[in-house]
Amino acid sequence: MSPFPMAEIPGGEIELRDDRIKSTWTIHIKPFRLATHPVTNGLYYSVMDPSHSLMEDELKPMVNISWNEAISFCNMLSRRAGLKECYVLSQDGEHVAWDEDADGYRLPSEAEWQYACKAGSSGYRYGELDRIAWYEENSGGGPHEVGSKEPNAWGMYDMLGNVWEWCWDLYDEKVYGPYRIFRGGSWAEEARGCGATCRRRSHPTFRIDDLGFRLAQSI
Repeated sequence: MSPFPMAEIPGGEIELRDDRIKSTWTIHIKPFRLATHPVTNGLYYSVMDPSHSLMEDELKPMVNISWNEAISFCNMLSRRAGLKECYVLSQDGEHVAWDEDADGYRLPSEAEWQYACKAGSSGYRYGELDRIAWYEENSGGGPHEVGSKEPNAWGMYDMLGNVWEWCWDLYDEKVYGPYRIFRGGSWAEEARGCGATCRRRSHPTFRIDDLGFRLAQSI
């Protein structure tokens, strides 16, 4: 039993695209679980630093966390839950391998993220932006408590807006090396950046004040 809400996402297919190189490809999605909310400050610090005092920010999404730190959190949470860790790190910490047979917590793949975001819809967004997302025009300049906007058809909150979310995948290793993908837009993003197919990238050691993550689990 997960200590936070997760939804069962059915299997299917999703088409990804990279406008930069004008390429599209189709990915088959196996059934998996995805957290209905981004990781909150409360959840993160309860695992990584229980002595940390949060006060009113407990239900806001965790930000300023690197991809590497998100991976470490996934492994730590898996250990605490008695699950097999999904990520194996090299001794120098430079390389991370995903054990796809592990039952622990992990980041969603880019394809899983987009598939869950669209939730069977066909448009750029799963609803009217002001009703489903905190973004530049309505956020007041900061993140908001998770789950305070309308969910998509599969019960996923904040898939668009509030905070960008790290995904597992490399962006383009030949061009950008270790840079990883993040998705979804944020409280600081213009409306055009808050859509199911919008792709961004950052170095796995960088921390950004509107970038967080959401937990997935293989079935």
